[in-house]
Amino acid sequence: MAKFVLAGKTDCPYYAKAELLADRLQNSLPNFNIHKISILPDEWKDWLEDTCTRNGWNHEESPLVWRELVHQGGKGVYLGGFGDFLEHCQNYYSITSDMSEEMMRSIAAENLVTKLNLITEEQHRAGLIHPLHVWISSALNPTCNMLIPSLLSAEVLPQASTISLHLLDLEGSEEELQSVKMETEDLALHLLHKVTVHTDLKEAFHEADFILLLDDGWSNGMRAKDEEERRTVKATADLYTEYGRLIEARANVGAKVIVSGGSLVNLRCSFLLKACATDKRHFVAVATQLENEARAAIANKLRVRTSEVTDVIVWGDVGESVYVDLQRAKVFNYDGAIKGPPFFFQPVLEIIYDKEWLETNLLDIVRCQQAAVVSKTGRGPDMSTANGILTLLQAWNGASAPTQVFSVGVLCTGCYNLPDDVVLSVPVTFTDGQWSVVPDVTVGEDLKQKLHRYASELRQVLAKTAINNTRSTFFPS
Repeated sequence: MAKFVLAGKTDCPYYAKAELLADRLQNSLPNFNIHKISILPDEWKDWLEDTCTRNGWNHEESPLVWRELVHQGGKGVYLGGFGDFLEHCQNYYSITSDMSEEMMRSIAAENLVTKLNLITEEQHRAGLIHPLHVWISSALNPTCNMLIPSLLSAEVLPQASTISLHLLDLEGSEEELQSVKMETEDLALHLLHKVTVHTDLKEAFHEADFILLLDDGWSNGMRAKDEEERRTVKATADLYTEYGRLIEARANVGAKVIVSGGSLVNLRCSFLLKACATDKRHFVAVATQLENEARAAIANKLRVRTSEVTDVIVWGDVGESVYVDLQRAKVFNYDGAIKGPPFFFQPVLEIIYDKEWLETNLLDIVRCQQAAVVSKTGRGPDMSTANGILTLLQAWNGASAPTQVFSVGVLCTGCYNLPDDVVLSVPVTFTDGQWSVVPDVTVGEDLKQKLHRYASELRQVLAKTAINNTRSTFFPS
């Protein structure tokens, strides 16, 4: 099969003449195929230069014709301009064109009007689509791969008619991000409108509705020491300070920001809030992963499924200094002396009498869980992290019961007499897209002292890496 490609300026008379000749051949010959590329006049020079450079051709005028080697593969065979195409048609097919110059110019003018009308119609159709813009930082993090299939579903973002996904990674290559983009497009998910990749912070967070920040303090899930830790905290402060400024300047009003990871989670969220003057209730740090790890440990001890343990509360600094609180924790389907229907539950504290396990072993198990995963797999708990983010997103978008309790790092002004200048994990519920701190929990003196100590530690780190109001190193003068 002969497959020709005909490219030219939309208003070029010779392109119009070659186009009609090619149509005639395609209608007359069963094995002749033509593909047309119409380029606007002001874009033609750059397009021609790029095409010739890519293929090693030397061509200067409109139109440009080449032949594709359909059965052999490889790059196309350069044929030339209008005169070369006309000669080829005469020699091989004994067909020529006797179109007058006046007709050529008339058709060329008509082609330009048609092309402009098509562009206008396409822009109008695009303007009717209002996608939800979701940004993911550190998109080459394996957690991102776990997130994407569920993220592009009506269960997680029920208000979205279509979703534009933006993959940002400042340290990865564009080629790697393109591979993630291709995989995402290959999912053929109904809600996906478009995937774009970004490796430059100057492009970040434009029109964002949801921002998922996966940048983690320690890539291997273990705490660093001394100088390495200091450098990491300083780099984190610089990055998240700039994130905060960009979110304020570029994100849509009401954009919701979720900070996730295994360490420095509350600190990173605190840096954002220090640098951003938008509504503080739109920024949260995920503690769901730790909460689920505690539920799993309790379920293992009680020999029930993890889903049958609920309302565990994680207080404090996510990934650094936390306290697991079981004052509201419930267990369903426990095989004990008292049994009931599926909706019957019992307080966990009335079933587990081992005080040492509750006060010491449980927290040790939770703290060691991520390290255990890293030691066995060589990577972080990506599936658990992704599930925590998705669970929080669903709740934030109205997919949870109003009474369901979640542990979330927030700036809890005026709650429980706690510090209100740093982000701490506290119990919240979600209603109508807003979180509210659970009022009927007991914060005893011992817990209050712990939380004030956690806040003091965060405050000291923030003070050491105070935000510099001068221009950031990410945008040097």
